[in-house]
Amino acid sequence: MKFNRWVILALVFLVVFPITNRSSQAQSAKPISIILDGAQLASDAPPYIVPKANVTMVPLRVISEGLGASVGWSQITKTVTVDNMDASIKLTSGKTTGLVNGASVPLDASVQIRQGRVMVPLRFIGESLGLQVVWNQTAQSVTLISGALPDDGGTDNNNGGNVDTSSLRGVWISSVFNLDWPSSTSYGKIDQQKQDFSNLLDSLQAIGLNAVFVQVRPSGDALYPSSLVPWSKTLTGIQGKDPGYDPLQYMIDEAHSRGMQFHAWFNPFRANTDTSTAKLASNHVAITNPEWIVNTKSQLIINPGIPEARSHVIDVIMEVVNNYDVDGVHLDDYFYPTGVTFNDTSTYTNYNSKNIAKKEDWRRDNVNQFIQQLDQSIHAVKPSVSFGVSPFGVWRNKSSDITGSDSKAGITAYDDYYADVRAWIQNGWVDYVSPQIYWSLSNKNVQYDTLVKWWSTEVKGTDVKLYIGHAPYKLGTPEIGWQSADEIINQLKYNENDANVEGSIFFSAKNILKNPLGLIPVLSDYYK
Repeated sequence: MKFNRWVILALVFLVVFPITNRSSQAQSAKPISIILDGAQLASDAPPYIVPKANVTMVPLRVISEGLGASVGWSQITKTVTVDNMDASIKLTSGKTTGLVNGASVPLDASVQIRQGRVMVPLRFIGESLGLQVVWNQTAQSVTLISGALPDDGGTDNNNGGNVDTSSLRGVWISSVFNLDWPSSTSYGKIDQQKQDFSNLLDSLQAIGLNAVFVQVRPSGDALYPSSLVPWSKTLTGIQGKDPGYDPLQYMIDEAHSRGMQFHAWFNPFRANTDTSTAKLASNHVAITNPEWIVNTKSQLIINPGIPEARSHVIDVIMEVVNNYDVDGVHLDDYFYPTGVTFNDTSTYTNYNSKNIAKKEDWRRDNVNQFIQQLDQSIHAVKPSVSFGVSPFGVWRNKSSDITGSDSKAGITAYDDYYADVRAWIQNGWVDYVSPQIYWSLSNKNVQYDTLVKWWSTEVKGTDVKLYIGHAPYKLGTPEIGWQSADEIINQLKYNENDANVEGSIFFSAKNILKNPLGLIPVLSDYYK
């Protein structure tokens, strides 16, 4: 009886343990996703990886419908043919070589038949068709970028090899309104948010970008655990709700693992994108310190004229600087709001210790103090962290100030946002500026090259770097000059001729990956 009991236990162990192990492996395995130019491709059968060869196999239908190639299958010879304008490919099941444009090429894996589906090696076919193929182990995703595969000739491309590969090639990733990341469909879904961000980085890096500026403070809240402000509603749909992980840490790790810079982007003074406080968390600044808030009838703004309010914003930013390995702290152009009534007369009266005669100059002084104190705070703790601002693209028009740019902008950084960027540059309070020069080379009122030249003159002879903010989101719009993707490329080529321009930042990630007017291939080609 004892013998039988041990036999039974042994049999149970041998049977149950392998089943349990296989079950846990199956549960932990992620499905492989395929992303082409930022859009996920549908697959009528799940992709899989060939063991040892580490080759991702996909259904032939993905090649025909997803990549737009012409495909054929011979049941008799077990041969696949794939054709597009640039390549003709033949693969035969069981053979260790394939034919590309008639030339024999060795294969790690060839055609396989699985459950009645013809499966083909994605990387081999993708690269043969001129796509760049990027595998992300963590996200279990394959990212394909059209027109991005480097030529064998190295620098023989349309920019003549003059692009400085060490220059900053950045992109803004907006979280407010779930514009770029995370998506509203991912509320509360940790794995999806992680995978979406990883896929985003892969797609951007494949184009040639090397830095991301991620909005971690969209509206007085945070995309990280904070002791000062609530969790952002962009993560779960509810402000203050813990998403179950640290998005900022994940994003930094993912960027750095790819050799990309990560800059934490803060909107300093916007408290809420509308005027309602009903859905704000109990520790949101509009609830805890309503006396700091100005209601503009369209949104809630933290009053920059109150010293304690400015200090609060600096403390929030320093929480990130102290706790995370960010490459930079980045502010956008939202200081005082434009086009609205900003009721701060009592603040001007109560907090004008310098007795500044004009409210406009007092407002600029408030912003100046904020920039100076933030710069000092950051570099006192981490001197290597880069601090910069992306102001509105026109400081002042020449009609208002003879030293301004030859432009006719409807608003300006100095007069409407109360951002005296010239003072920041001259005093060395920023490490860089990235003016948002969101106009074309042919717009005579606010001409791109005219404005770049003006900003270049401002930083010349200083230690402040100049990165230009570009507007791919305008491609395909009726605005003058935005009817071809070449507008962006021509702007970049213009920058090449100015030694003071050290890089570019594009708005925004989603706008690039929509491939407006075929931007992705030409931008990828430029950044080879």
